[in-house]
Amino acid sequence: MSTIASAVRVRSGRALLYATLFLLLLAFLAPLLWALSGSFKPRGDIFGYPPKLIPDPLTFDNYRHLVDQQPFWRWFLMSTGVAAIATVVSVSVCALAGYGFAKFRFAGKRLLFGVMFSSLSIPFAVILVPLFVILVKTGLGSPWFALIVPWAAPAFGIFMMQQYIVQSVPDSVLEAARIDGASEFGIFWRIVLPLLRPSLGALALWTFLQSYNSFLWPLVLVSDSSQYTLPLGLQTLFVSENRQYDLVMAGAVLAVVPAVALFVLLRKQLLEGLSTGAVKG
Repeated sequence: MSTIASAVRVRSGRALLYATLFLLLLAFLAPLLWALSGSFKPRGDIFGYPPKLIPDPLTFDNYRHLVDQQPFWRWFLMSTGVAAIATVVSVSVCALAGYGFAKFRFAGKRLLFGVMFSSLSIPFAVILVPLFVILVKTGLGSPWFALIVPWAAPAFGIFMMQQYIVQSVPDSVLEAARIDGASEFGIFWRIVLPLLRPSLGALALWTFLQSYNSFLWPLVLVSDSSQYTLPLGLQTLFVSENRQYDLVMAGAVLAVVPAVALFVLLRKQLLEGLSTGAVKG
């Protein structure tokens, strides 16, 4: 009887867990599904009652008007271009800095790492205005440069790389490479970087999304409408007199495409990172 009761409790627990996860999944997907549905509806039907998830009639006019009547592709290219450059810079800088903190000894290392780690507790809104003033005063306020600065060397990325290198890169391997005459940069390029692929994939995805979805920093920095990023461009549609919800929803659906594509591209690295963490944890 105890075995049967135990099996029933296990199955009940699993059923409750699956039901909870399913409800959470619906909660996370509901806004995206509603945006997807609204992007195919006429503006007057978006807030119709009773609400309908399946558009009737279904129309592609929202996408056509967004592309033909608004500079959507300019916003899109600005956001993806800035995010792509920021991702490459961030991954490169964080990997090098993390490697330095993890495997080298130098004066002030603990103090420098402590200051860097403490900066994680500072909200970006606190340094937003000083950073903007510094960039403008130094003549570095060009959007293509300034939009990348906050993501060039994030403390989170450096800490993440440092922790991963400490756990995944043995000192014995590095010492053997040095004995064989490899240079420090050669060791980093040929030995360390291949071992960092899972963490680099996760950091690349995080950095891309942070830069791509950034709204507050471009809002402060960019004044020329020809240099708007995608969040700023869609915001202009929302605050217009007509509040073009139909175009905003169509734009939001198209804006998801790069993030999903990057996730699919890096899924192998992400899964490897999760499995590595499970083994080591």
